[in-house]
Amino acid sequence: MQNAQTDLDRFDRAILDVLGRDGRISITDLAREIGLSKSPTQARLRRLESDGVITGYRALLDPIRLGLDHVAFVEVKLSETREKALRAFNAAVAEVPEIEQAHMIASHFDYLLKVRTTNMAAYRHVLGEKISALPHVASTSTYVAMQAVKETGLAEM
Repeated sequence: MQNAQTDLDRFDRAILDVLGRDGRISITDLAREIGLSKSPTQARLRRLESDGVITGYRALLDPIRLGLDHVAFVEVKLSETREKALRAFNAAVAEVPEIEQAHMIASHFDYLLKVRTTNMAAYRHVLGEKISALPHVASTSTYVAMQAVKETGLAEM
């Protein structure tokens, strides 16, 4: 279940826009960029964090330089879709590090997974030993990405 949407004014959106480009910016520089003084900027930032709008900070890693350039999208059809089965599948997916993203889909299949590995052999192992062994998996179909044309997070608010 999703949390209620938070009302954001132009300063909140400006904070999110700047942090989306530079999560390591100082409060002083952030305040200057959005046109507020340091204290109200810091108070807004803390509120955005406590309200769960900002859920954390992290480094963006280049998967190609890390040798993780094999990307596969996997359609997963479950043998059952009752709530208990969905919860079991969701919990198990969270434990597989090679699954970069998992989305429940309204389609002829139930989930779409983005899986990142070093090569086809590594992917084959992940598919056979981890994904196929997830709870309630009935079938899978794989689509291998040849090139990432666009991969970004939220860019502008």
